[in-house]
Amino acid sequence: MVEPGLIKAAQAGDGDALISLLREIENHVYRTAYYIVGNEQDAMDAAQEALIRIYTKIGSYEEKAQFKTWVQRIVTNICIDKFRRTKPTVSIDEHEMVFKDNQSVEEEVLTSYAAQDIRKAIDKLPEHHRAVVVLRYLQDFSYNEIADSLDLPLNTVKSYLFRARQQLQTYLHDYQRGGVRG
Repeated sequence: MVEPGLIKAAQAGDGDALISLLREIENHVYRTAYYIVGNEQDAMDAAQEALIRIYTKIGSYEEKAQFKTWVQRIVTNICIDKFRRTKPTVSIDEHEMVFKDNQSVEEEVLTSYAAQDIRKAIDKLPEHHRAVVVLRYLQDFSYNEIADSLDLPLNTVKSYLFRARQQLQTYLHDYQRGGVRG
């Protein structure tokens, strides 16, 4: 993810290295925040808060854990705290559809509905299940990386993923049977 020399330089007090480091990880931080909190504005707030925390805490990072799992733990904890404090909202911007030239309108609409329904299903999950699903399937973390990021035992991560998949399967039952959204 990030060059180790850049991390060491940032920890040593090199301001330019720290800025470069933050720029390298900002999209990753935002994407994780978006998938956990579910809307653009809250994700931007959480990502900004996470980047500030990384900026102020870079000196406390120890190479015991991978840098990406350390960053992920910060982002996830901020998002979970934010989710506990506020009720989820829906952004109007999330529902705009842009049609691509290479897809038919019908395919684009069905894809958009499927994506919305998957997003809604993920949003229905309890926060600890949502976090492991986001890290595993949207951020492509290994089970060990998820355990490190969330400070959970490996078997707990596996259990959460198993239960989350069962819940998602229940929520998305219509799609499995070829049903159409009503």
